[in-house]
Amino acid sequence: MLRLSEFEENKVREFRSIVEALHGEEEATEYLRSFSGRVFRSPTLFEDMVKCILLCNCQFSRTLSMAKALCELQFEIQHQISSSKAAEDDFIPKTPAGKESKRKLRVSKVSMRLESKFTESKVDNSVSDLQLSQEPLDFVGMGSFPSPEELANLDESFLAKRCNLGYRASRILKLAQGVVQGNIQLTQLEEDCKETSLSSYDKLSQRLRQIDGFGPFTCANVLMCMGFYHVIPADSETIRHLKQSEQVQVHSKSCTVQTVGRDVELIYAKYAPFQFLAYWAEMWHFYGQRFGKLSELPVSDYKLITASNMKNKKIATRKRSKTSDEE
Repeated sequence: MLRLSEFEENKVREFRSIVEALHGEEEATEYLRSFSGRVFRSPTLFEDMVKCILLCNCQFSRTLSMAKALCELQFEIQHQISSSKAAEDDFIPKTPAGKESKRKLRVSKVSMRLESKFTESKVDNSVSDLQLSQEPLDFVGMGSFPSPEELANLDESFLAKRCNLGYRASRILKLAQGVVQGNIQLTQLEEDCKETSLSSYDKLSQRLRQIDGFGPFTCANVLMCMGFYHVIPADSETIRHLKQSEQVQVHSKSCTVQTVGRDVELIYAKYAPFQFLAYWAEMWHFYGQRFGKLSELPVSDYKLITASNMKNKKIATRKRSKTSDEE
């Protein structure tokens, strides 16, 4: 969803003013002036946080597949719950109370058997017998993104296997459990981010770093979703962009994992406090040049936006030619 508050609108105007002051009518930076300055985010902070976990240590196609699997899982959970309730209703006898004592016992057994898939185990605090993926559904569908309550009591190994999450399953479960148990106050985090100052950023970053799995990259992504644009979450895609982007000047040919944080600070400092918006405008423009108008890109092609499909063709050609000459 888009932030459409007056507060966010003021940020957009300020960003555009900075771009105009820096570049004027330069044709080479038209993409910066045409960039709206608005960034989509998820309907809930929990969803943003989980998706930021899914971005770590994998290609974008893997991130998409994991997010899709979580939505499919949510559909399965809801379908099973609906089936359980429907089955219970179907077994409720429509007879006078005096004649239903024997049937009540049967209703109770059916309800308990169905509900056992979703209720919390009092012994191990998990839903270890939830095996949705092994029970074929009559139809397949896509649900919403799962809520903390829907994830908190799932078995870790089941979640990891069902959604191909790997080590991320543990982190997502702990996050969901922390929210459900009240140890992680998402509403309070949202309230505290209304003042997007450097001091509030530092405080929020420290609080997020206390959550298992929330390192610098994940925290920076979450805080960007919350409206802090002065820090650029840097990863391998950032390095590729700084080295290879052709629509802007090549920023840093020698950029590495060790130097990327320093490089983006130096390169985008002039756009403060909106460094991320300038960086993202460049990235978005580059993706558009490589893949066409992104708003018209079929959903099935989203997975093509990976590092292997963004290599500088000229550089790749030179490397192949050099290898051939050496042979």
